[in-house]
Amino acid sequence: MHSRSPMLHNYWFRQHDLPGTYVPLAIRPEGLAAALRALHPLGFAGCNLTIPHKQEAMKIVDEVDALARAIGAISCVVVGPDGSLSGTNNDCYGFIHNIRQEQPGWRADTGPAVVIGAGGGSRAVCYGLAQEGAKEIRLLNRTLARAKSIVDEFGGPLKALPWDQRHDALEGAAMVVNTTSCGMVGQPLLDIKLDKLPKSALAADIIYIPLETPFLAAARERGNRTVNGLGMLLNQGRPAWKAWFGIEPEVTPELRAMVEKTI
Repeated sequence: MHSRSPMLHNYWFRQHDLPGTYVPLAIRPEGLAAALRALHPLGFAGCNLTIPHKQEAMKIVDEVDALARAIGAISCVVVGPDGSLSGTNNDCYGFIHNIRQEQPGWRADTGPAVVIGAGGGSRAVCYGLAQEGAKEIRLLNRTLARAKSIVDEFGGPLKALPWDQRHDALEGAAMVVNTTSCGMVGQPLLDIKLDKLPKSALAADIIYIPLETPFLAAARERGNRTVNGLGMLLNQGRPAWKAWFGIEPEVTPELRAMVEKTI
């Protein structure tokens, strides 16, 4: 309902003079398999998946690439000429490229990262941070078991912390990322106190509606650098187009400004 993906992709359709359109489809979880199987007969080149479909789709598509398998979630489906469905994950690419664009001097290995949430978005963020060389990733989630399952899968620099330690977990952190829907329009606020977050830390949110969540506003007011989720949305579209159409579109300032104006 809130997605700006149609605006983004239809901008690229016009720019590249391709006869196509990108449409939002509201699919209930129980209808996901039928919807995905309908893509080929309906003439779709592919689709993107959002909450809550990113993990369930792994069981439905015919092939899951190594990246999506490693992350444990699919964000993009490609429809083959024979109707076969292959899944990949572009959220990791989108997240890392967004941070690099907005904070060119950013490095993942400068100190501990705190990641809030344990859904498909969190998996992509944790995987991306680990690949970029993060030495410690503190994973917080209301349900500790879900955070622990990601730690058990990924290992390496990840460690799960109970929700009641969320305020203290920010101590000494170089970065904090919200991957939950808390703070999105129509959702409850993210319940975290930033008192122990160093002023030098970067605060990021994968939400882009609103452009500045209350969490990011609180971080900015106390002097932290912030990055919102819009660039993640824009950048994850690029590898999707490469897979669907063999074209790698650009994320231009004009495109960003156009989408920003509607939020």
